[in-house]
Amino acid sequence: MLGAGGPAAAVQPDEMLDDPALEQRAREISRDLRCVVCQNESIDESNADMARDMRILVRDRLLEGDSNQDVKQYLVDRYGDYVLLKPPFKPTTYVLWFGPALILLGGVAAAYGFYRHRATQAAAPPPLSADEQARLNALLDDDPAGGRSDDHKPGGAA
Repeated sequence: MLGAGGPAAAVQPDEMLDDPALEQRAREISRDLRCVVCQNESIDESNADMARDMRILVRDRLLEGDSNQDVKQYLVDRYGDYVLLKPPFKPTTYVLWFGPALILLGGVAAAYGFYRHRATQAAAPPPLSADEQARLNALLDDDPAGGRSDDHKPGGAA
C-alpha cells in the first residue's frame, strides 16, 4: 500500500532546499535526468552516490539563479545527451534511438541464419561409403519389385 503512491524518491532530507518552490523545480528537473551509473533510472529515483552528487549539483545551480533549461543544459554539456531520459532526436543521438531496434534485428537475423544453416546441413545426408553403396546396389538388384517383396506389403498380408 505504501509503494502505490508513485515511484520512490531517493532524495535525502539533507539534500532538500528550504524554499518549497525551488525544491519542486529541482524535483521536476531530477525526474528528467538519467543517473549515469544506473540502468535507465532518474537521479530522483537512484540511490547511487553519483545520482546524489547530480541532485546536489542541480540544487546548487538553482540556488545560483539558473533556469530549469539552463540546469539541464549544464548537465548535458558535462555528461552529454545520454544524461537526458528523453534525448533529443538528432544525428548524434541516433544510436540512442535506433540502437535497441538494430540490436533486436541483428539477433533475429543471426537466429534466422543459424537455423537456416542448420536445416540445410540436416537435409543433406553424408555420401555413402564404397561398402555401403555396394550393399545398397546388391539389395536393389536382388529385389526386382523396387525394394518390397509381397511378403512385406503394408497391412500385414503374407
